Amino acid sequence: MKTKAPLFRSVIGLAAAMLGASAIHAAPTLDLHFPAPSEATGSQREAMTSFRMAVGPFGADGIPTTLAEGALDQSAYRLQTADLSTLELLQPLRAQIKRAGFEVLFECETEGCGGYDFRYGTALLPEPDMHVDLGDFRYLAAKRIGPHGDEYISLVVSRSQDNGFVQVTQVGQLAQPAPRFTASTKTPLAAPADQQALSLPAKPVVSDLAGLLAQGQPQVLEDLVFPSGSADLAEGDYASLQALADWLKANPDQSVTLVGHTDNDGSLAGNIAVSKKRAASVRQALLARYDIPADQVQAEGVGYLAPRDSNLTDEGRQKNRRVEVMLTSTK
Repeated sequence: MKTKAPLFRSVIGLAAAMLGASAIHAAPTLDLHFPAPSEATGSQREAMTSFRMAVGPFGADGIPTTLAEGALDQSAYRLQTADLSTLELLQPLRAQIKRAGFEVLFECETEGCGGYDFRYGTALLPEPDMHVDLGDFRYLAAKRIGPHGDEYISLVVSRSQDNGFVQVTQVGQLAQPAPRFTASTKTPLAAPADQQALSLPAKPVVSDLAGLLAQGQPQVLEDLVFPSGSADLAEGDYASLQALADWLKANPDQSVTLVGHTDNDGSLAGNIAVSKKRAASVRQALLARYDIPADQVQAEGVGYLAPRDSNLTDEGRQKNRRVEVMLTSTK
């Protein structure tokens, strides 16, 4: 093992990630070497959980999955290469996984996976830790029988103009839990897994939602949280939804539209679809949890067409990923 190689220890070994060259170490019999210099960008870990791993393309019934149980270890890496295609990034990793005794359960490329529906139905670390180009990504899932039970691994591979990106997800039975940290010479220690699993952090709620709606001003629902790579609203109590529900019940002659927004990563069509799905998820929560009449709330999405901040910074892109509520009619 080269001492300068970036190291990925899987759910069946000790976990660490070190920058400088191009290796990730998983199990004692599995050394995955990246085809280019790499940098660990983020991770999340759980000592014991259930995880739905995709094993088929998106279709009419969603994405086929298999239930993996055990310790979860998910890490993302940025590869310093402008020349290698996603296939060239995946091929050597696939070969190493097979040599380690894993059987490939499913493999696909962008359209074969199901495009943005597959990407947003798959659990990924948030941008900028894991970048996925909606027009160029690949996925692989594999399984083997380990010393303590079934072990699963999946890879998501994509790229930007200047870099490649790989997310490695491993789930399996451990003799002991994997450590919950990521070490790097360039990146600070990773945040706890329960913080990294969410694509948007909780934010304060503007208290005068009713007043702003009465004035016809749109209001961002700042505290909404969506799991990484998902269009479904995370379970939980949201003060903004409670306030909106109270206002709608007090004003049954008025209606609102929930408008989803994204940053500018990916195509316009893909972003509009995702933003509308997130708005629709919030609408469904209002209807199901607060018994709001369906005709009082609509859901739309505009993708990246109405940013409220610059998309040139991580902070700005995060602010642009939001759901707003606006007054649309009075009866």
